[in-house]
Amino acid sequence: MQRISKMQAIAIVSVLLCATCHIAIAFKDGMFNNGNFELSPKSSDLKGTEVINPHGIPEWEISGFVEYIKAGQKQGDMLLVVPEGAAAVRLGNEASIKQRMAVTKGMRYSLTFTAARTCAQEETLNVSVAPDFGVLPIQTLYSSNGWDSYAWAFQALFDVIEVLLHNPGKEEDPACGPLIDSIAIKVLNPPKATNLNLIKNGGYEEGPYILPNTSWGTLVPPNIEDDHSPIPGWMVESLKAVKYIDLDHFSVPEGQRAVELVAGKESAIAQVVRTITGKTYELSFAVGDASNSCEGSMIVEAFAGRDTIKVPYESKGKGGYKRAVLRFVAISARTRIMFLSTFYHMRSDDFASLCGPVVDDVKLLSVRNPRRLV
Repeated sequence: MQRISKMQAIAIVSVLLCATCHIAIAFKDGMFNNGNFELSPKSSDLKGTEVINPHGIPEWEISGFVEYIKAGQKQGDMLLVVPEGAAAVRLGNEASIKQRMAVTKGMRYSLTFTAARTCAQEETLNVSVAPDFGVLPIQTLYSSNGWDSYAWAFQALFDVIEVLLHNPGKEEDPACGPLIDSIAIKVLNPPKATNLNLIKNGGYEEGPYILPNTSWGTLVPPNIEDDHSPIPGWMVESLKAVKYIDLDHFSVPEGQRAVELVAGKESAIAQVVRTITGKTYELSFAVGDASNSCEGSMIVEAFAGRDTIKVPYESKGKGGYKRAVLRFVAISARTRIMFLSTFYHMRSDDFASLCGPVVDDVKLLSVRNPRRLV
């Protein structure tokens, strides 16, 4: 009888485990296994576009009416837009997809995925990693592509997690629901305030995974608190999202990442910092444009407690920035720092895409010997 090596034995056991059960996938930054759904179901697992086997989509488990949509496919006269590659999935009424993954207990993570609305105006998506969940509104389309990329964060309470995306909608057409594509994950390292900057993650360098070869950035949804924010340290305190952008695809004032305020006063980002009552502080930051044809007269409003400053910026849509400073006296032990855009803006080359001023390089320092302001 032929003897096998220890490594061969381990490989055989691993294959048997994979063949008999849905094991957790080891974590690494980047795309989920088959996160872009390019590995298709077998023809025997499909009834038209409907996936009829709960394990028919490789690496995923599905529930309810889930469709496997290929690029160029139509629904009546409407073309179903596939955001990336050759295929995506569509979640019908109460349908869901999920995948298990091995992670580090206690660490924070951010999911990034692309979603496209297909039928309903009020479509939402329920994203959950027990016990955390979030209901993300996807009715507002921020770009003219037909889709947007979103980020959602959570803290892992277990060594193995189950990531679930669920359509809670109940439309007359049971197939009506969002298209999902390009699902990825990234570790979020908690930033800290220092004696050089009381703001955490002031350069927005720590944030969600940005899908490669995409030019539309990643939206951080509204009403995101700082406990599990995809941009650590920051909250989105508004009715609409803010956009997280990178130097590979946009112009940013400093470093590799920044935030674009894409929905006027409905798009605000904030952080609460520790301060000493009666002490003078200086809040400095950069305001610019993302070099994405967002042109016109922009104004960023910055708030520090009860104090505020309006920073005008004349954008030619080709990149650039200016710096501003707000000096204030703290009136409490905690001060809320917030930024928003005064106006709505649309790209000059695309009147269906929202855009706005960029905020970056936010710093807060105490002033030791402030001169009396005249």
